[in-house]
Amino acid sequence: MTVLATLKKALLPCALVLGAVSFSLPAVAFVEEITATFRPDPSNPLSNKFTNTTPQSGMCAWHANAIARCKALGIFGIRYEGFAASSVMPIPANHDDPRKAAYFKVPSSWRDVQVTHAGTGATETLQMRIAAIGTRWDVPRPPGVSGWATPANGWSYYWYVGAPPCQGIGYIAASQAFALFFWTVPEGAGACFVKPGTEFPGMRYSHMEYAYELKTPNPLGMEAGEYTGSVSYTMGPGGDFDFGDAMIPTDNIATFNFTLDVTHILNIELPPGGNRVELLPEGGWQAWLSQGRRPSRLYRDQTFRIAASGRFKMTLECGLVNGNTCGLRNGQGDEVPVQIAVSLPHGLNDQYGQAVNKLPLRLDGSGTELFQATQYLNNRPGTLHFQIEKEDVGEVLKQPGATYSGVATVVWDSEV
Repeated sequence: MTVLATLKKALLPCALVLGAVSFSLPAVAFVEEITATFRPDPSNPLSNKFTNTTPQSGMCAWHANAIARCKALGIFGIRYEGFAASSVMPIPANHDDPRKAAYFKVPSSWRDVQVTHAGTGATETLQMRIAAIGTRWDVPRPPGVSGWATPANGWSYYWYVGAPPCQGIGYIAASQAFALFFWTVPEGAGACFVKPGTEFPGMRYSHMEYAYELKTPNPLGMEAGEYTGSVSYTMGPGGDFDFGDAMIPTDNIATFNFTLDVTHILNIELPPGGNRVELLPEGGWQAWLSQGRRPSRLYRDQTFRIAASGRFKMTLECGLVNGNTCGLRNGQGDEVPVQIAVSLPHGLNDQYGQAVNKLPLRLDGSGTELFQATQYLNNRPGTLHFQIEKEDVGEVLKQPGATYSGVATVVWDSEV
């Protein structure tokens, strides 16, 4: 008895792109495009995270101490050359108000950013925070850089080790009238400031070093396509980026546009000859032929290999419909139903988050509307179960030697 089961192979690369939002911005804003991608990596299937593809610059890209520190903290650095800030008052020595000193307060707490699928409107949430800050400052000479010295510390002390709660990375570059520094900023930290020991008649910042940290959504639960989103921060006294009352930046808005690019994989492979399924009693026909013992069922378990990283559904198509499943027919036109079910490997769950074990496949698609990968599975074994149940075996045995056949098409579909 032969059942022909044709399985539709599904190799479905789904490009999921997190694209930049473009809109008109005033000249007093700087805009940064941040991109990240997810593509399943067969060599590292347990890595289910986005990869930040935004080009790095500045300290996190160019200085050995910073490169190591940024990598250890999972933060990404950019040097914004268009930034500048100038003093609108003298920088007094040892003043009680730190806002009149070299003052740096950045949005170091997490900020939610909604990203939206361009095709379906589905939304996800990522999070961002600013995790490091630095710049180049210039001061008049005299007193030059020595004006930062106090009775307790040399002029470079805080610029090198960090002004609490900010933390230095062991870097400073300086001449007699300017210096470059870079500090990391703990989550939720307040302002970091340095007071000079000698009054400066003025001061200027040029370019801005910063690093950001991201928490991206789980790509395995995202649809394929393009997701975009944007977040803006205010700059200036009392803003998200606050440089105190003495230093006024030329920009008053900082905008970050996000593009997430996700590619999913769905691939099914059958072993050679796996599309031809023969249903047999357990142990073969010998017990029936020699002893007349009626089989309790006729069945075949057909293995397949699956690679999957996202959502998919399974449907059934039949050459001969019998109720909510496929039918088999012999030469005389007699028909019996064949029950078809699927078992999926660990890491693929049904819509209720449960493991998939002999889950029936039905023509109406009920029960198999959604399967979700909890991790990227690469070339893992699954099973299709074909069975003529006990109450239908008797019908088959009425005509010994007859062949029942039919075609069943099992579909794995990533368009959920």
